[in-house]
Amino acid sequence: MAKKRDSYNEELKWNVTDLYASIEDFERDYKEISEKIQEYTKFEGHILNSADTLYELLDFDTLVSKKLERLYIYAHINHDADTKSVEYQSMFGRIHKLFETYSMKTSFIIPEILKSDYTKIEEYITLNSKLEEYARSLKEIFRKKKYILSDKEEKILSSLSPAFSTPDDVYSYLTDADMTFGTIINREGEKERLDEKNYRKFIESSYRRERKQAFTKLFTRYGEFKNTYAALLAGEVKNNNRIAKIRGYNSAREASLYRNEIPESVYDNLIETVKKNVDPLSKYWKLKRQILGVSTLHLYDTYAPTIAESTKKYTESDAEELLYQALSVLGEEYITDLKKAFQERWVDFCPNDGKRNGAYCTACYEVHPYVLLSYDGSLNNVSTLAHELGHAMHYYYAIKNQSYQDYGYSIFVAEVASQVNQIILSKYLIEHTSDLEEKKYLIDDLIKDFKATIYRQTMFAEFEYKIHEAEASGEVLTHEYLCNTYYELNKEYMGKNVVVDDLVKYEWERIPHFYMNFYVYQYATAYAAAIKIAMDILANKPGAREKYLEFLTLGCTKNPIDSLRVAGVDMNSPEPLNDAFSYFKDLVNELEALYKN
Repeated sequence: MAKKRDSYNEELKWNVTDLYASIEDFERDYKEISEKIQEYTKFEGHILNSADTLYELLDFDTLVSKKLERLYIYAHINHDADTKSVEYQSMFGRIHKLFETYSMKTSFIIPEILKSDYTKIEEYITLNSKLEEYARSLKEIFRKKKYILSDKEEKILSSLSPAFSTPDDVYSYLTDADMTFGTIINREGEKERLDEKNYRKFIESSYRRERKQAFTKLFTRYGEFKNTYAALLAGEVKNNNRIAKIRGYNSAREASLYRNEIPESVYDNLIETVKKNVDPLSKYWKLKRQILGVSTLHLYDTYAPTIAESTKKYTESDAEELLYQALSVLGEEYITDLKKAFQERWVDFCPNDGKRNGAYCTACYEVHPYVLLSYDGSLNNVSTLAHELGHAMHYYYAIKNQSYQDYGYSIFVAEVASQVNQIILSKYLIEHTSDLEEKKYLIDDLIKDFKATIYRQTMFAEFEYKIHEAEASGEVLTHEYLCNTYYELNKEYMGKNVVVDDLVKYEWERIPHFYMNFYVYQYATAYAAAIKIAMDILANKPGAREKYLEFLTLGCTKNPIDSLRVAGVDMNSPEPLNDAFSYFKDLVNELEALYKN
């Protein structure tokens, strides 16, 4: 049973006093910003009267936004550290309402600015040089101008946003609250409840009966709701397609990618390249079948461990020192800065009762990043810590080098730094272990990461693209169409040497990312970029480390594609993906050689 939070040493908790020394200080800023938000009305209708007025508005908004961010992060991380606290529940709820008020009070700004054109902004920048600080964000507003509707139309779309989110909302309630999956007979012969939270435990079990039961029961149950889930996903796709068309985009995919300045060719290249490289995965399935000792490898066998995870435990201090050693290839300055995460208590390790599940990193521009995880001392948790600290260092360097409005980076590059850290850590551990079984485990773990991120997420991306295109061309997205499309893609992406069980045709029903409008492909592209960067650094390629560290400082001052070019990765070309598959082939060959010895 998890312990209460107050039973843990303060050194294992993040230092929230860096944000506010006390609740009273938080309340003081909350009151101040609540009042300041009301002052936006004095700018309405006057933003472009002069260069000085425009600067005054932007400077005022920066002041309010910084304080709002600080308030939000304080409420957010306190709430997540102890979700059972009524005080923090209330605080978090109040901050959400404050953001709603802020959004409403500032809704006039962009439409009012867009009544002019960018030449006027350029003129104003020459008249007031302080506006140069906002040049990028102003230019970004005008980049999207052709897809911004009239004030009246924008208000109509905004008023309908709760209706547009209905498919996702209903999906969440159905999947997270209403769905039940019965029980399975576990390895001890006892009945055990099956649900989405413990499905992973069963599907990754070393006992085949558990894996097969979990797979069969879970997807059979989803199959019973195929019409409901089909209606929900069809509604989501229709919304995306209709909104894109109303705004003047050629497709929902174009609308989504345009926001992040990503060419559609990147998406197409990802799918095309992955589908050309299914053979290495087929080779891995053949090896896995031999290792598991089964005559036929089914989908429910693909998640089975080929070797047990090491039982070695790492204290928080052990993990810290291991990361310093593994990540030393990133340079002395990086390690010096990384030490601040531990010395200044950016990380909350405590696996206390009431703590939010999972792990994440968030940041406050005026303070520093914060990392949440529930640390259990396992090697997997050390890897998770490396991952989240990759995010933290990305934030830290962006904050250190950019203005408030330019420090936030695109989601397209968000997973790069985290994956670089994990890959470097894994490679370090593989190189420094003399234990053959541990080496097998570590290599197999990298293979599983690649399979889950490159193959699986790209398959999701193609499914998402296909169903949007089909709906736009008049296809009715029935459960039959969705199931058949998903099943055929599984056969393509899984390749040979594995049985694609019929029940997997219902798996699309449990993927929440299909309600996130062309999001999933970025997991695969970011992972490919991370492999390229990490392997270049580990190979001591001239300039690789320096380019990567520069990339970490950029924030959003460059578009995502150009940012990655700074790091030596061109996602407009097939090279990063081809390099990624060379890396994957080497891992499979290395694992095969270890089992032959």
